Amino acid sequence: MRRRQKAAPVAPVAGTGDTTGNGAGTGGVALRLRGVTARLGGREILRDVDLDVPNGRRVGVVGVNGAGKSTLLRVLAGVLHPSAGDLSIADAEGTLQDSHDVSSRERARRLAFVPQEEVVAAELLVGEMVALGRVPQTRPWARGGAGERATVLAALDAVGLGDRVDSPCDQLSGGERRRAVLARGLAQQCPVMVLDEPTNHLDVAWQLRLLELLAERPGTLVASIHDLDLALRFFDTLVVVGWPPGADRAREPAGVVAVGRPVDVLDRHHVHTHFGVGSVQVPHPHLDQPHLLIHPREDTSSS
Repeated sequence: MRRRQKAAPVAPVAGTGDTTGNGAGTGGVALRLRGVTARLGGREILRDVDLDVPNGRRVGVVGVNGAGKSTLLRVLAGVLHPSAGDLSIADAEGTLQDSHDVSSRERARRLAFVPQEEVVAAELLVGEMVALGRVPQTRPWARGGAGERATVLAALDAVGLGDRVDSPCDQLSGGERRRAVLARGLAQQCPVMVLDEPTNHLDVAWQLRLLELLAERPGTLVASIHDLDLALRFFDTLVVVGWPPGADRAREPAGVVAVGRPVDVLDRHHVHTHFGVGSVQVPHPHLDQPHLLIHPREDTSSS
């Protein structure tokens, strides 16, 4: 089978070096993938992925449905082991370690992963469910103290659920459950957070509030997101997961096809090529940043 030609980055982020390859950048690297291929159910989803996640940056992952965004995030989080290639995770000193040399508990101290969909145990109270995020960070005899409860309450307050700490999880709406699971990730207090569609099931106001909260949170963030305008506004770097032009999407695995600043990754050419729609970036009337307008593409014959 023909080896995929790797996509060059659209533009490296200022001060971080080439996020797909050679340079660790001035702030170092929190997560690194090299030559990663990932399979699900015997099917190759991603092939030959190289990616550096710069320390302290907000990295958004975008792409059409079925491109492999969730698979990429699961590999980065260490939940899915690649069938080929390597994942490296930085320790507290910033030294990259092969993920095989990092225990599950230690990984959970360094990285919090919130999947796109998660079944919440109905019998748990909301506070109990969020407190599960504290397990990797505390010793058994230290759990349940005043300090731990304060951490749980602070995480719930951040997502607007401070008054639901003693409510059963099965009394939450779909959006409230999503926010509670995100609170558990916040309570984990890891230097790296990996979130799969964090705005899923949330109304517009909470989508904005959550992304503003994550933007203010110190540390490294990797999150997939469908809304390209929000991706343009809230992330330092964008990673496009998809196929090069002319690829047979039904047969060929996807990969990382572009990495760079959001204004570059979401220019008219890339949005047309990788999302199949037309777009234009215009000045936002109230914010000091561009706004992305989407429209049907003019040339419907383009691949």
